[in-house]
Amino acid sequence: MRRALAGLTTRGRSFVAAGATAIVCAFALGERDLLRAGVLVLVLPLLCTLAVSRTRYRLACARKLEPSRLAVGHEARADLRLENVSRLPSGLLMVEDQVPYTLGGRARFVLDRIEPRGSRELSYRIRSDVRGRYRVGPLVVRLADPFGMVELVRSFSLADTLTVTPAIVALPPERLAGAWTGGGDSLARTVATAGEDDVAPREYRHGDDLRRVHWRSTARYGELMVRREEQHWQSSGTLFLDARRVAHWGDGPGGSFEQAVSVTASVGVHLGRAGMGLRYVTDEGEALPPSVSFESAFEGLLLDALAVARTSRGHTLTPGLAALRGRLGRGRDGDGLVVAVFGALKPDEARAVAAARQGTATCVAILVDPDHAGRPAAPAPQGGADGPVSGSERAARLLRAGGWRVVIVRSAADLAGAWALADQATEDFARGGS
Repeated sequence: MRRALAGLTTRGRSFVAAGATAIVCAFALGERDLLRAGVLVLVLPLLCTLAVSRTRYRLACARKLEPSRLAVGHEARADLRLENVSRLPSGLLMVEDQVPYTLGGRARFVLDRIEPRGSRELSYRIRSDVRGRYRVGPLVVRLADPFGMVELVRSFSLADTLTVTPAIVALPPERLAGAWTGGGDSLARTVATAGEDDVAPREYRHGDDLRRVHWRSTARYGELMVRREEQHWQSSGTLFLDARRVAHWGDGPGGSFEQAVSVTASVGVHLGRAGMGLRYVTDEGEALPPSVSFESAFEGLLLDALAVARTSRGHTLTPGLAALRGRLGRGRDGDGLVVAVFGALKPDEARAVAAARQGTATCVAILVDPDHAGRPAAPAPQGGADGPVSGSERAARLLRAGGWRVVIVRSAADLAGAWALADQATEDFARGGS
């Protein structure tokens, strides 16, 4: 009852105050009619409070977010099912799902009545222009009497999580030359390991494909011999994101960091869906281990990580480059593709990044420079070119000298053109090199 009295609305408190005042005035003036009116006004909100506090019906709630992960600027739909599992009909219900302001604010509904064992289905849409992980719920039900004298709040414990990922730009289907270990369009590679199947050639077995018959060995041994079997493998790659606060500028969606996160997400999704196993590294070190099957799990893990990515307070790339060198230095397994996304690079930092390239790995650097005035994928001017050289162009020149392929983009929207011309940037540098 005490909790119910605390739920008196402004109208209910006004009635209580008016009734009490009327009763006091009735005793002071000796007016019995005023006393009756005061008692009536005072008792009405108390009776409403008693009726609401005695409500015994039970409610069950279920929520579904479709989809539970979406890109910035897209909409998701929240479906609610509210069920009355008691044997009594409900009264007036005001339902509110707790939604962060970033997703569009409150979702409120008014339900007149839910019959016993009945249910109501509600839905609303949410949208965010800011990436992140948001909590949707719990559902709050406000119980009110018909006169609006008292209002009780009951909350469910169920809540769901909506993940808003960075904007993803579709990239052209071309593969960067040299980025796929083993060469060609095939992802099959002959692996020489111990085992009878790997002895080349071997004798024919029932069920072997006749197209694999090795005729030269057959003539030599006098019996059918077949080529050794091919074992499939998955090319590997690394995504590197420079998240240092000192390397980026600008706030909001137009800032260089937000654009760099979007570029990283776009490249990761593109390479993963093409069949490449990836890992994710930042300036602070390895953030996600190498993937076994990108499409089934790693894409979600990467997008979840980038959805909550924040700038770091570090001032050096040393931890991240150490993790990158450790991968590239593992012999044959280290050969593959490295795509690194940077903001502003000082000359000494650019030299350190250039020195991180080892072996035959294909390394691509994407420099995010919102103030870049040239073509999105154009190579930086070479020595002796007319006009001032910006910091990004100077860093690009140092990286190219170390064997990196470099493109400069103003925003993630320019990434598609830059990706298609990544090979051209290397050829242009080779033709115009010092």
